[in-house]
Amino acid sequence: MSEESEPEGTEELAIRRRGRRRILIWGSAGLAVLVAVVVIAAFGVLSHFNTNIQQDNITGMLGSRPVDSHPEAENILVLGSDSRQGLGKAFGSGLVTDQSDTMMIIHIPANRQWAEVMSVPRDSWVNIPSCQMGNRHMSQPTQAKINQAFATGNLDGNHTNLGVACTVKTLESDTGVYIDHFVVVDFTGLESMVRALGGVPECNSSPINDPQSGLHLTAGRHMLDPRQALGYVRARYTLGDGSDLERIGRQQAFMSALIGRVRQRTLDPVAIYGFLDATTRALTIDSQLGGIRGLYNLGESLRNIPSDKIAFFTVPNYPDPAQPADVLWNQPEDGKIFSSFRNDIPASTRLFKANPAAAPSPARTGNSVAERGDSLSGATPGPSASSTPDPSATPSSIPIQDRTANQSLCAG
Repeated sequence: MSEESEPEGTEELAIRRRGRRRILIWGSAGLAVLVAVVVIAAFGVLSHFNTNIQQDNITGMLGSRPVDSHPEAENILVLGSDSRQGLGKAFGSGLVTDQSDTMMIIHIPANRQWAEVMSVPRDSWVNIPSCQMGNRHMSQPTQAKINQAFATGNLDGNHTNLGVACTVKTLESDTGVYIDHFVVVDFTGLESMVRALGGVPECNSSPINDPQSGLHLTAGRHMLDPRQALGYVRARYTLGDGSDLERIGRQQAFMSALIGRVRQRTLDPVAIYGFLDATTRALTIDSQLGGIRGLYNLGESLRNIPSDKIAFFTVPNYPDPAQPADVLWNQPEDGKIFSSFRNDIPASTRLFKANPAAAPSPARTGNSVAERGDSLSGATPGPSASSTPDPSATPSSIPIQDRTANQSLCAG
Protein backbone atom coordinates (compact mmCIF):
# COMPACT_ATOMS: atom_id res chain seq x y z
CA MET A 1 0.00 0.00 0.00
CA SER A 2 1.46 3.38 -0.96
CA GLU A 3 2.19 6.17 1.54
CA GLU A 4 -0.65 8.18 0.10
CA SER A 5 -3.13 5.38 0.69
CA GLU A 6 -2.13 4.59 4.26
CA PRO A 7 -4.70 5.66 6.83
CA GLU A 8 -3.75 8.65 8.91
CA GLY A 9 -3.08 8.20 12.61
CA THR A 10 -5.53 9.62 15.13
CA GLU A 11 -3.05 12.21 16.44
CA GLU A 12 -2.05 13.39 12.97
CA LEU A 13 -5.69 13.65 11.93
CA ALA A 14 -6.51 15.67 15.03
CA ILE A 15 -3.61 18.04 14.30
CA ARG A 16 -4.81 18.54 10.74
CA ARG A 17 -8.39 19.17 11.91
CA ARG A 18 -7.16 21.73 14.44
CA GLY A 19 -5.22 23.36 11.60
CA ARG A 20 -8.34 23.50 9.45
CA ARG A 21 -10.31 25.00 12.34
CA ARG A 22 -7.62 27.66 12.81
CA ILE A 23 -7.86 28.50 9.10
CA LEU A 24 -11.66 28.75 9.34
CA ILE A 25 -11.47 30.81 12.52
CA TRP A 26 -8.90 33.23 11.10
CA GLY A 27 -10.73 33.28 7.77
CA SER A 28 -13.99 34.14 9.53
CA ALA A 29 -12.21 36.76 11.62
CA GLY A 30 -10.65 38.22 8.49
CA LEU A 31 -14.06 38.27 6.80
CA ALA A 32 -15.53 39.93 9.87
CA VAL A 33 -12.78 42.56 9.77
CA LEU A 34 -13.37 43.05 6.03
CA VAL A 35 -17.10 43.44 6.60
CA ALA A 36 -16.42 45.91 9.40
CA VAL A 37 -14.09 47.91 7.15
CA VAL A 38 -16.72 47.93 4.38
CA VAL A 39 -19.40 49.05 6.84
CA ILE A 40 -17.17 51.79 8.22
CA ALA A 41 -16.20 52.88 4.71
CA ALA A 42 -19.84 52.81 3.62
CA PHE A 43 -20.78 54.91 6.63
CA GLY A 44 -18.06 57.40 5.78
CA VAL A 45 -19.16 57.56 2.15
CA LEU A 46 -22.80 57.97 3.11
CA SER A 47 -21.85 60.73 5.52
CA HIS A 48 -19.89 62.43 2.74
CA PHE A 49 -22.85 62.19 0.35
CA ASN A 50 -25.18 63.42 3.08
CA THR A 51 -23.12 66.58 3.60
CA ASN A 52 -23.36 67.26 -0.14
CA ILE A 53 -27.16 67.46 -0.05
CA GLN A 54 -29.01 70.61 0.89
CA GLN A 55 -32.09 69.79 2.99
CA ASP A 56 -35.04 72.10 3.65
CA ASN A 57 -38.25 71.83 5.66
CA ILE A 58 -41.22 73.48 3.93
CA THR A 59 -44.11 71.88 5.86
CA GLY A 60 -44.88 75.10 7.71
CA MET A 61 -45.31 77.01 4.45
CA LEU A 62 -47.93 74.82 2.75
CA GLY A 63 -51.13 75.66 4.63
CA SER A 64 -54.19 73.47 3.96
CA ARG A 65 -53.32 70.31 2.05
CA PRO A 66 -55.11 67.41 0.34
CA VAL A 67 -55.70 64.25 2.35
CA ASP A 68 -52.95 61.66 1.94
CA SER A 69 -55.21 58.72 1.04
CA HIS A 70 -52.40 56.19 0.53
CA PRO A 71 -49.53 56.95 2.94
CA GLU A 72 -47.48 53.96 1.79
CA ALA A 73 -47.48 55.28 -1.78
CA GLU A 74 -45.36 58.33 -2.52
CA ASN A 75 -45.61 61.30 -4.86
CA ILE A 76 -42.26 63.01 -5.31
CA LEU A 77 -41.98 66.39 -7.02
CA VAL A 78 -38.80 66.75 -9.08
CA LEU A 79 -37.79 70.24 -10.16
CA GLY A 80 -34.92 71.07 -12.48
CA SER A 81 -33.53 74.56 -12.05
CA ASP A 82 -30.47 76.74 -12.27
CA SER A 83 -31.18 78.43 -8.96
CA ARG A 84 -27.73 77.78 -7.42
CA GLN A 85 -25.38 78.91 -10.15
CA GLY A 86 -27.36 79.68 -13.27
CA LEU A 87 -26.44 79.29 -16.90
CA GLY A 88 -27.40 82.73 -18.12
CA LYS A 89 -28.38 82.62 -21.79
CA ALA A 90 -26.62 79.34 -22.55
CA PHE A 91 -28.76 76.74 -24.33
CA GLY A 92 -31.48 79.22 -25.27
CA SER A 93 -32.60 82.76 -24.59
CA GLY A 94 -35.06 83.68 -21.89
CA LEU A 95 -33.71 81.22 -19.32
CA VAL A 96 -33.46 82.93 -15.94
CA THR A 97 -32.09 81.59 -12.70
CA ASP A 98 -35.18 82.02 -10.56
CA GLN A 99 -37.47 79.70 -12.50
CA SER A 100 -37.91 75.95 -12.80
CA ASP A 101 -37.52 74.71 -16.35
CA THR A 102 -38.40 71.09 -15.58
CA MET A 103 -41.23 69.77 -13.41
CA MET A 104 -42.19 66.14 -12.85
CA ILE A 105 -44.24 64.18 -10.34
CA ILE A 106 -42.99 60.66 -9.72
CA HIS A 107 -45.68 58.33 -8.41
CA ILE A 108 -44.30 55.34 -6.51
CA PRO A 109 -47.05 52.86 -5.56
CA ALA A 110 -47.33 51.12 -2.24
CA ASN A 111 -46.53 47.74 -3.82
CA ARG A 112 -43.35 49.07 -5.54
CA GLN A 113 -44.12 47.01 -8.65
CA TRP A 114 -44.30 49.91 -11.11
CA ALA A 115 -43.76 53.66 -11.25
CA GLU A 116 -44.96 56.62 -13.28
CA VAL A 117 -43.28 59.92 -14.10
CA MET A 118 -45.68 62.68 -15.10
CA SER A 119 -44.14 65.79 -16.67
CA VAL A 120 -45.90 69.10 -16.14
CA PRO A 121 -45.17 71.67 -18.89
CA ARG A 122 -43.59 74.77 -17.42
CA ASP A 123 -45.88 76.87 -19.63
CA SER A 124 -49.06 75.38 -18.10
CA TRP A 125 -51.49 78.18 -17.23
CA VAL A 126 -52.77 77.50 -13.68
CA ASN A 127 -54.03 79.07 -10.48
CA ILE A 128 -51.16 80.03 -8.17
CA PRO A 129 -52.24 80.53 -4.54
CA SER A 130 -50.85 83.06 -2.10
CA CYS A 131 -47.25 82.15 -1.24
CA GLN A 132 -44.53 83.38 1.06
CA MET A 133 -41.87 85.44 -0.71
CA GLY A 134 -38.27 86.23 0.15
CA ASN A 135 -39.22 89.58 1.65
CA ARG A 136 -41.46 87.72 4.17
CA HIS A 137 -44.61 89.10 2.55
CA MET A 138 -47.33 86.93 1.03
CA SER A 139 -47.98 87.12 -2.69
CA GLN A 140 -51.44 87.64 -4.11
CA PRO A 141 -53.25 84.65 -5.68
CA THR A 142 -52.88 84.85 -9.41
CA GLN A 143 -53.32 83.04 -12.69
CA ALA A 144 -50.02 82.46 -14.46
CA LYS A 145 -47.69 79.87 -15.95
CA ILE A 146 -46.83 77.24 -13.38
CA ASN A 147 -43.10 77.97 -13.37
CA GLN A 148 -44.02 81.39 -12.00
CA ALA A 149 -44.73 79.63 -8.69
CA PHE A 150 -41.06 78.82 -8.22
CA ALA A 151 -40.11 82.34 -9.27
CA THR A 152 -42.57 83.85 -6.78
CA GLY A 153 -40.83 82.18 -3.85
CA ASN A 154 -37.45 83.22 -5.23
CA LEU A 155 -38.32 86.91 -5.39
CA ASP A 156 -35.99 89.12 -3.36
CA GLY A 157 -33.13 86.64 -3.36
CA ASN A 158 -32.40 82.98 -3.97
CA HIS A 159 -34.79 81.09 -1.68
CA THR A 160 -35.12 77.61 -3.14
CA ASN A 161 -37.24 76.43 -0.22
CA LEU A 162 -39.80 79.20 -0.78
CA GLY A 163 -39.92 78.52 -4.52
CA VAL A 164 -40.48 74.82 -3.90
CA ALA A 165 -43.14 75.53 -1.27
CA CYS A 166 -45.10 77.72 -3.67
CA THR A 167 -44.80 75.09 -6.40
CA VAL A 168 -46.05 72.35 -4.08
CA LYS A 169 -48.96 74.53 -2.95
CA THR A 170 -49.87 75.21 -6.57
CA LEU A 171 -49.74 71.57 -7.65
CA GLU A 172 -51.66 70.31 -4.64
CA SER A 173 -54.31 72.99 -5.08
CA ASP A 174 -54.71 72.44 -8.82
CA THR A 175 -54.52 68.63 -8.88
CA GLY A 176 -55.63 67.44 -5.44
CA VAL A 177 -52.53 65.19 -5.39
CA TYR A 178 -50.68 65.09 -2.06
CA ILE A 179 -46.94 65.70 -2.58
CA ASP A 180 -44.94 63.63 -0.10
CA HIS A 181 -41.43 64.82 -0.96
CA PHE A 182 -39.50 67.06 -3.29
CA VAL A 183 -36.15 66.88 -5.06
CA VAL A 184 -34.61 69.91 -6.77
CA VAL A 185 -31.87 69.11 -9.27
CA ASP A 186 -29.42 71.84 -10.22
CA PHE A 187 -28.86 71.33 -13.94
CA THR A 188 -25.33 72.70 -13.67
CA GLY A 189 -24.43 69.41 -11.94
CA LEU A 190 -25.64 67.32 -14.86
CA GLU A 191 -22.32 67.46 -16.67
CA SER A 192 -20.51 65.88 -13.70
CA MET A 193 -23.11 63.11 -13.49
CA VAL A 194 -22.70 62.24 -17.16
CA ARG A 195 -18.90 62.44 -16.93
CA ALA A 196 -18.87 59.95 -14.05
CA LEU A 197 -20.92 57.47 -16.10
CA GLY A 198 -18.72 57.82 -19.16
CA GLY A 199 -21.54 59.34 -21.19
CA VAL A 200 -25.25 58.63 -21.64
CA PRO A 201 -26.69 56.97 -24.77
CA GLU A 202 -29.17 58.93 -26.87
CA CYS A 203 -31.10 58.38 -30.07
CA ASN A 204 -32.67 61.12 -32.19
CA SER A 205 -34.78 60.38 -35.24
CA SER A 206 -33.66 63.53 -37.08
CA PRO A 207 -30.45 65.60 -37.11
CA ILE A 208 -29.89 68.14 -34.34
CA ASN A 209 -28.18 71.43 -35.13
CA ASP A 210 -28.25 73.87 -32.23
CA PRO A 211 -25.74 76.71 -32.66
CA GLN A 212 -26.45 78.21 -29.23
CA SER A 213 -25.20 75.14 -27.35
CA GLY A 214 -22.93 73.84 -30.07
CA LEU A 215 -24.95 70.62 -30.15
CA HIS A 216 -24.65 68.95 -33.54
CA LEU A 217 -25.84 65.35 -33.88
CA THR A 218 -26.60 63.28 -36.92
CA ALA A 219 -29.79 61.22 -36.91
CA GLY A 220 -29.29 57.96 -35.05
CA ARG A 221 -27.66 56.73 -31.85
CA HIS A 222 -24.95 58.57 -29.93
CA MET A 223 -23.11 58.48 -26.60
CA LEU A 224 -23.55 62.00 -25.27
CA ASP A 225 -20.60 63.59 -23.50
CA PRO A 226 -21.26 65.94 -20.55
CA ARG A 227 -21.60 69.12 -22.60
CA GLN A 228 -23.78 67.46 -25.22
CA ALA A 229 -26.04 66.01 -22.52
CA LEU A 230 -26.59 69.42 -20.94
CA GLY A 231 -27.38 70.96 -24.32
CA TYR A 232 -29.70 68.08 -25.15
CA VAL A 233 -31.93 68.53 -22.08
CA ARG A 234 -31.82 72.33 -21.98
CA ALA A 235 -32.00 73.49 -25.60
CA ARG A 236 -35.43 74.57 -26.74
CA TYR A 237 -35.86 77.35 -29.23
CA THR A 238 -33.54 76.09 -31.96
CA LEU A 239 -34.64 72.44 -31.88
CA GLY A 240 -37.74 71.00 -33.54
CA ASP A 241 -40.73 73.29 -33.20
CA GLY A 242 -39.11 75.18 -30.31
CA SER A 243 -41.81 74.16 -27.85
CA ASP A 244 -41.40 73.21 -24.23
CA LEU A 245 -43.43 70.06 -24.98
CA GLU A 246 -40.81 68.81 -27.42
CA ARG A 247 -38.08 69.53 -24.87
CA ILE A 248 -40.04 67.51 -22.30
CA GLY A 249 -40.01 64.56 -24.68
CA ARG A 250 -36.21 64.79 -24.93
CA GLN A 251 -35.87 65.09 -21.16
CA GLN A 252 -38.04 62.02 -20.61
CA ALA A 253 -35.98 60.05 -23.13
CA PHE A 254 -32.79 61.24 -21.43
CA MET A 255 -34.06 60.16 -18.02
CA SER A 256 -34.86 56.74 -19.45
CA ALA A 257 -31.35 56.48 -20.87
CA LEU A 258 -29.82 57.73 -17.62
CA ILE A 259 -31.65 55.05 -15.62
CA GLY A 260 -30.37 52.38 -17.99
CA ARG A 261 -26.82 53.74 -17.90
CA VAL A 262 -26.69 53.74 -14.10
CA ARG A 263 -27.87 50.14 -14.06
CA GLN A 264 -25.18 49.22 -16.59
CA ARG A 265 -22.46 50.74 -14.40
CA THR A 266 -23.69 49.32 -11.09
CA LEU A 267 -20.66 47.01 -10.80
CA ASP A 268 -18.21 49.85 -11.42
CA PRO A 269 -17.63 51.39 -7.96
CA VAL A 270 -15.58 54.30 -9.29
CA ALA A 271 -18.28 55.30 -11.78
CA ILE A 272 -21.09 54.91 -9.26
CA TYR A 273 -19.19 56.86 -6.60
CA GLY A 274 -18.53 59.69 -9.02
CA PHE A 275 -22.14 59.68 -10.17
CA LEU A 276 -23.49 59.76 -6.60
CA ASP A 277 -21.03 62.46 -5.57
CA ALA A 278 -22.04 64.65 -8.52
CA THR A 279 -25.73 63.91 -8.00
CA THR A 280 -25.80 64.68 -4.29
CA ARG A 281 -23.94 67.95 -4.83
CA ALA A 282 -26.71 68.99 -7.21
CA LEU A 283 -29.63 68.05 -4.93
CA THR A 284 -31.91 69.94 -2.59
CA ILE A 285 -34.46 67.70 -0.85
CA ASP A 286 -37.02 67.96 1.91
CA SER A 287 -35.68 67.08 5.34
CA GLN A 288 -38.51 64.55 5.88
CA LEU A 289 -37.04 62.36 3.14
CA GLY A 290 -34.24 61.34 5.49
CA GLY A 291 -31.12 62.54 3.69
CA ILE A 292 -28.88 60.12 1.84
CA ARG A 293 -30.13 57.15 3.87
CA GLY A 294 -33.71 57.97 2.95
CA LEU A 295 -32.74 58.25 -0.71
CA TYR A 296 -30.81 54.98 -0.46
CA ASN A 297 -33.75 53.16 1.12
CA LEU A 298 -36.07 54.58 -1.51
CA GLY A 299 -33.73 53.47 -4.26
CA GLU A 300 -33.50 49.98 -2.80
CA SER A 301 -37.28 49.67 -2.79
CA LEU A 302 -37.35 50.59 -6.49
CA ARG A 303 -34.32 48.66 -7.70
CA ASN A 304 -36.23 45.62 -8.91
CA ILE A 305 -38.86 47.47 -10.94
CA PRO A 306 -38.36 46.42 -14.59
CA SER A 307 -37.70 49.21 -17.08
CA ASP A 308 -40.92 48.41 -18.95
CA LYS A 309 -42.88 49.02 -15.74
CA ILE A 310 -41.69 52.65 -15.48
CA ALA A 311 -43.88 54.92 -17.62
CA PHE A 312 -43.19 58.53 -18.63
CA PHE A 313 -45.92 60.82 -19.91
CA THR A 314 -46.91 64.48 -20.02
CA VAL A 315 -50.05 66.06 -18.64
CA PRO A 316 -52.45 66.13 -21.62
CA ASN A 317 -52.77 69.73 -22.78
CA TYR A 318 -53.68 72.02 -25.65
CA PRO A 319 -52.44 75.48 -26.74
CA ASP A 320 -53.96 78.49 -25.04
CA PRO A 321 -55.97 80.28 -27.77
CA ALA A 322 -54.93 83.64 -26.34
CA GLN A 323 -51.24 82.72 -25.96
CA PRO A 324 -50.32 79.77 -28.25
CA ALA A 325 -46.94 79.39 -26.53
CA ASP A 326 -48.76 78.58 -23.28
CA VAL A 327 -50.86 75.49 -22.64
CA LEU A 328 -54.05 74.57 -20.80
CA TRP A 329 -54.73 71.16 -19.27
CA ASN A 330 -57.20 68.87 -21.03
CA GLN A 331 -60.28 67.82 -19.11
CA PRO A 332 -61.66 65.39 -18.15
CA GLU A 333 -58.51 63.42 -19.05
CA ASP A 334 -56.24 65.23 -16.60
CA GLY A 335 -58.75 64.94 -13.78
CA LYS A 336 -58.74 61.17 -14.31
CA ILE A 337 -54.94 61.06 -14.24
CA PHE A 338 -54.84 63.03 -11.01
CA SER A 339 -57.46 60.66 -9.60
CA SER A 340 -55.27 57.67 -10.48
CA PHE A 341 -52.37 59.24 -8.59
CA ARG A 342 -54.59 59.82 -5.57
CA ASN A 343 -55.97 56.28 -5.73
CA ASP A 344 -52.56 54.60 -6.22
CA ILE A 345 -53.42 52.92 -9.54
CA PRO A 346 -51.53 53.27 -12.83
CA ALA A 347 -52.64 56.02 -15.17
CA SER A 348 -50.76 54.39 -18.03
CA THR A 349 -52.97 51.90 -19.87
CA ARG A 350 -50.09 49.49 -20.45
CA LEU A 351 -49.15 49.50 -16.75
CA PHE A 352 -52.75 49.10 -15.68
CA LYS A 353 -53.18 46.06 -17.90
CA ALA A 354 -49.95 44.63 -16.50
CA ASN A 355 -51.32 45.04 -12.97
CA PRO A 356 -54.82 43.55 -13.16
CA ALA A 357 -55.17 43.61 -9.39
CA ALA A 358 -55.07 47.40 -9.47
CA ALA A 359 -58.48 48.89 -8.96
CA PRO A 360 -59.78 52.24 -7.71
CA SER A 361 -60.05 52.42 -3.95
CA PRO A 362 -61.92 54.93 -1.77
CA ALA A 363 -60.03 58.15 -1.36
CA ARG A 364 -60.56 61.65 -0.07
CA THR A 365 -59.07 64.53 -1.98
CA GLY A 366 -58.81 68.26 -1.74
CA ASN A 367 -60.47 70.51 -4.28
CA SER A 368 -58.45 70.66 -7.48
CA VAL A 369 -58.74 72.55 -10.73
CA ALA A 370 -60.25 69.41 -12.22
CA GLU A 371 -62.83 69.16 -9.46
CA ARG A 372 -63.81 72.82 -9.35
CA GLY A 373 -64.50 73.09 -13.06
CA ASP A 374 -62.03 75.96 -13.21
CA SER A 375 -62.17 78.05 -16.37
CA LEU A 376 -58.40 77.80 -16.77
CA SER A 377 -58.49 74.12 -17.57
CA GLY A 378 -61.88 73.93 -19.21
CA ALA A 379 -62.77 71.29 -16.63
CA THR A 380 -66.19 70.10 -15.72
CA PRO A 381 -67.17 69.48 -12.10
CA GLY A 382 -65.77 66.20 -10.78
CA PRO A 383 -66.16 64.18 -7.59
CA SER A 384 -66.50 65.98 -4.30
CA ALA A 385 -63.85 65.70 -1.60
CA SER A 386 -65.75 62.95 0.20
CA SER A 387 -66.80 60.83 -2.75
CA THR A 388 -65.31 57.56 -3.93
CA PRO A 389 -63.62 57.49 -7.34
CA ASP A 390 -65.73 57.17 -10.42
CA PRO A 391 -65.13 53.69 -11.93
CA SER A 392 -65.09 55.33 -15.35
CA ALA A 393 -61.88 57.10 -14.35
CA THR A 394 -59.81 53.98 -14.98
CA PRO A 395 -56.62 54.25 -17.04
CA SER A 396 -58.27 52.53 -19.99
CA SER A 397 -60.33 55.69 -20.47
CA ILE A 398 -57.39 58.12 -20.25
CA PRO A 399 -55.88 58.91 -23.67
CA ILE A 400 -52.25 59.62 -22.80
CA GLN A 401 -49.11 59.11 -24.82
CA ASP A 402 -46.57 57.39 -22.62
CA ARG A 403 -43.14 55.88 -22.98
CA THR A 404 -41.46 53.32 -20.75
CA ALA A 405 -37.91 53.52 -19.40
CA ASN A 406 -36.68 50.96 -21.96
CA GLN A 407 -37.65 53.13 -24.93
CA SER A 408 -35.73 55.88 -26.72
CA LEU A 409 -37.08 58.59 -28.97
CA CYS A 410 -36.16 56.40 -31.94
CA ALA A 411 -38.36 53.66 -30.50
CA GLY A 412 -41.43 55.86 -30.78
